[in-house]
Amino acid sequence: MPDPIEVRKVAIESVTDASGLAKLIDDGVIEAARVLAVIGKTEGNGGVNDYTRILADRAFREVLASRGHPSPESVPLVWSGGTDGVLSPHATIFATVDPASAVQSDEPRLSVGIAMSEVILPEDIGRPAMVEKVAAGVREAMKIAGIDDPRDVHYVQTKTPLLTLSTINDAKSRGHDVITEDTGPSMDISNSTTALGIAVALGEIEMPSADQIHRDLSLYSSVASCSSGVELDVAQIVVVGNVRGIGGRYRAGHSVMKDALDTDGIWAAIRDAGIDLPERPHPSDLGGRLVNLFMKCEADPTGSVRGRRNIMLDDSDVHWHRQIKATVGGVAASVTGDPAVFVSVAAVHQGPSGGGPVIAIADLG
Repeated sequence: MPDPIEVRKVAIESVTDASGLAKLIDDGVIEAARVLAVIGKTEGNGGVNDYTRILADRAFREVLASRGHPSPESVPLVWSGGTDGVLSPHATIFATVDPASAVQSDEPRLSVGIAMSEVILPEDIGRPAMVEKVAAGVREAMKIAGIDDPRDVHYVQTKTPLLTLSTINDAKSRGHDVITEDTGPSMDISNSTTALGIAVALGEIEMPSADQIHRDLSLYSSVASCSSGVELDVAQIVVVGNVRGIGGRYRAGHSVMKDALDTDGIWAAIRDAGIDLPERPHPSDLGGRLVNLFMKCEADPTGSVRGRRNIMLDDSDVHWHRQIKATVGGVAASVTGDPAVFVSVAAVHQGPSGGGPVIAIADLG
């Protein structure tokens, strides 16, 4: 049986601030050596050249190293760039705790498994080879989390490589081509390919063909949240689910938003995490029990929401990534009453087209 989990959300007050993590360790809330993963939002542009992710990565690893983590370089730090609109930079820290000190419960409680995939070559991105490598990594992370039934998996957060000029040239030097030589769209393609790998591992879909990747929008995972960046060449995989008998205070749940305004989908995820709510809930009904929401979003490819036309996909001034992220961030914050929610863009194959998955983690005391 894996160890129970402690999970806390901390603010990031500047681009290199990791004081929230340091305080949790110094106050004895968590032990540095027991930190499993960090998932956070940084304040950059969210694009290929968003180096705020690297700055945050360095700051948090330095804290882990200074507090005695034996191998801080091995801890998955998954940073999603871009806090558009009211979204606030923050990080959610997952750590194990001593089973003897944890709340005992036979109810489903949070468990986390971490794995790294095989190296994802630039020529793998957007192709079945990447789907297979991610799926294998997800299965390994499930084993580490002690999760046998894919239905007990409520959240799979990944960080994968995207294409850069350097990696494109590397593939060419070895006689291979790549799915695209446009580095910007490669972020979306990396995310969508990874999501299909998650869906395959969890039995949500069969193995897709090459021509379905990033095209067949009927294929998706309801628990995938995929980000990509320039700072790695493997898939960092964090599987979050529930296990009976593990103990602890926390529980995960999930649902999907059917579109960018679907607050019912958000409330459904919170209920699935074990928080009792009235028929027409209000943020005050949460009572401090919601640790965080983790969400993906995508501009609806039809160019409309609930029958009303929008111009996100036609706007040449502000990329639709930033517009939909700000929109869904505002909707999520109106539900939680807290702008520090994890909202990430580029959600092809992550939830239904025009919507996205919603994962809630609750503190059930």
